[in-house]
Amino acid sequence: QVQLVESGGGLVQAGGSLRLSCVASGSIFSINFMGWYRQAPGKQRELVASITSDGSTAYVDSVKGRFTISRNNAKNTVYLQMNSLKPEDTAVYYCNAETVRLPLFRTEAYWGQGTQVTVSS
Repeated sequence: QVQLVESGGGLVQAGGSLRLSCVASGSIFSINFMGWYRQAPGKQRELVASITSDGSTAYVDSVKGRFTISRNNAKNTVYLQMNSLKPEDTAVYYCNAETVRLPLFRTEAYWGQGTQVTVSS
C-alpha cells in the first residue's frame, strides 16, 4: 500500500504565500508523475501543476508565474510553492502520484486526503 500525506494548507490574505508538501510512503520502487489538483465548491477537480520524474513541469494557465512545483525524489516528496495568492485559488488541494509499487513493479495512482487553502480578499 502507498499513502500520500499533504500538509501546508491554511488561511492567507490575498497576495500572500503558502507552501504545500506531499510525502509518499509505503512499498514504493519509484514515482513517475506527481501532481497537485484542486477542487473548489461546486467545481470539478482540476490539475494545477505536475512534475515528472525527470523534472519536467506543467501548469494550468491561471497559476503560471505564481505557483512552482518541485520534488525531492530521495524523499518521495512533492511541493507546491504558491505566491501572489488570489481568492479564486481557494480550494481543497490534492496530491496525486503515479507510483511503481513493490514487489510486483505495478504502476498505480494514489491520492492524498486533501488540504484546504483559503485566500481571503
